[in-house]
Amino acid sequence: MPSGPPAEPPEELAAPFAYEGVWRFTAPALQSSVPQARHAVRDLLAGQRVPAAGEIVDALLLIVSELVTNAVQHAALLSPEITVEVTVGANWVRVAVEDDHPYRPKAVEADEGDVGGRGLWLVKMLTVEAGGKCDVQHTASGGKAVWAELPLAPVGGTTSPPRVR
Repeated sequence: MPSGPPAEPPEELAAPFAYEGVWRFTAPALQSSVPQARHAVRDLLAGQRVPAAGEIVDALLLIVSELVTNAVQHAALLSPEITVEVTVGANWVRVAVEDDHPYRPKAVEADEGDVGGRGLWLVKMLTVEAGGKCDVQHTASGGKAVWAELPLAPVGGTTSPPRVR
């Protein structure tokens, strides 16, 4: 059996951009996980030097906050732990928040006087405005993953400098 460092993957299998990849982390379904998840995603994007426009990063971090908040508020009883997955492609970034609750939420526009209820509607609006897409998928474990995918540059070009970190 040969020894030494593992061989490099063939060039055609290597990711064309060093920042591409998939990262997953879990967190307890507690309110304190909301800022922790947001900071973890921000630090991941910076650490991987993802060249996302400033407004895309801002929208993505708000989306992370909303999705984790929804999981904590509505799924914690059946899902004491949530999973956040960040996938970065050549020209896009996707964040998904997975829990074990089977209920599939819907984005509804809340009334003006309502204190809450706008989270998924806000996610949908931010995603559409950025030229991305979002959805809810059932998981193999019977739960769900709510996700949003945004381009690294806003539709129509970059209006603020990319955040290459």
